[in-house]
Amino acid sequence: MSAQVVVVGAGPVGLSAALALRAHGLAVVLLEADPKDRERPGSRALFVHRESLALLDGMQPGLAAELTSYGRTWQTRRTLYRGREVYSRTFPPPSGKGLPPFTSLRQVDTERFLRAACERAGVEFEWDARVIGVRATESGVAVIGEDGREWHGGYAIAADGARSALRRDLGIAMEGSHGEGFHVVVDVADAPGAEPSSARVFHYEHPAVGGRSVMRVPFTGGFQIDLQCHDDDAREEYGTQEAVRRWLPSVVEDGGAGGSEGGAGSGVGSGAGAGGVDQILWVSTYRFQHQVAASFTDPGRRVLLVGEAAHLFPPFGARGMNSGIADAAAAAAAIAAGTPQAVDRFAEVRRAAALFNSAAASTALDHLRPQRRIVRVKQRAAAALAPVLPWCGSWLEHAPYGPRHGAPAVAGRKY
Repeated sequence: MSAQVVVVGAGPVGLSAALALRAHGLAVVLLEADPKDRERPGSRALFVHRESLALLDGMQPGLAAELTSYGRTWQTRRTLYRGREVYSRTFPPPSGKGLPPFTSLRQVDTERFLRAACERAGVEFEWDARVIGVRATESGVAVIGEDGREWHGGYAIAADGARSALRRDLGIAMEGSHGEGFHVVVDVADAPGAEPSSARVFHYEHPAVGGRSVMRVPFTGGFQIDLQCHDDDAREEYGTQEAVRRWLPSVVEDGGAGGSEGGAGSGVGSGAGAGGVDQILWVSTYRFQHQVAASFTDPGRRVLLVGEAAHLFPPFGARGMNSGIADAAAAAAAIAAGTPQAVDRFAEVRRAAALFNSAAASTALDHLRPQRRIVRVKQRAAAALAPVLPWCGSWLEHAPYGPRHGAPAVAGRKY
């Protein structure tokens, strides 16, 4: 089977790549190992940045409006240290003119909108198409399926995730490291009939869970809780459904001072809007990774790596999916240009972007899991001084996400 471009992986980055290629007028076949009616549990990547919305709208006008009308743009950011508020700021709601700074929705919903856009654009889908390798020549590629099928094209885009079969078959190494310890991610549905939260809350050393840090982020229909476990914690103590039912009520308070959005307290709940153990939708664990592929293309410049096939970042700062969408747009433009020089430029620019994000993630990780005593002392001092020196609270608010500014279309948001 032939197409001008073969895209492997129907996650948000692969869908974006296919959509961008169609915007350039190129024929696309999109291969996905899962069946067409697959279910994708969990919120996963929550944020679509303004820059990503603009890229997607350039691929299909009106797509950004679809995403933002469904997603949520919350207005309040709060940070607490050991139960005491050190930072709080509420921004005015979006004016309706231009794109919002971000929209917050579950990744499965983002994929739903992108898939519909791809279908409107005429992308050809192949489901149940598990890929095991690729042959690249000077004139094109053959993507090889597990069942013996082959898909041929002038180029291939590898958007097949952290365990990319294409990257592995090309022998391209991932360079970087894994973080110590693990985090637990819990999706909680908003309580029926309750007012949803309008605040993102980060809690340093939450006293109700033994000094473990906690983040709460709203999305359409609920919110995500991220619990940072200690290096010597056992998954069975915090990361199973049963374990979550034990500790979740202590960080999602149904009312009370700790759950209020505007005042201090130990909770990260939203008052009457908080869900509870009966509203748990999904539980997962993850470990920090910051790794970047040694090359974003093969020696023949026929296979282009994007998204998690090319880089892995911790989720703080919402760098992964958003930088992947930028990868996808750049890969499509390079393929449309049709020259080895354009592919080289894609590989150079997007790898530089990934290295920036990886370094930024390392900076954030040093703050979130400080190994040096001086970092903990600084955090403690900043928390003590925040009531009289607001910039100290602002530093505590922004530091967990790493630096924002740097290479174009790569920086993380300070959520």
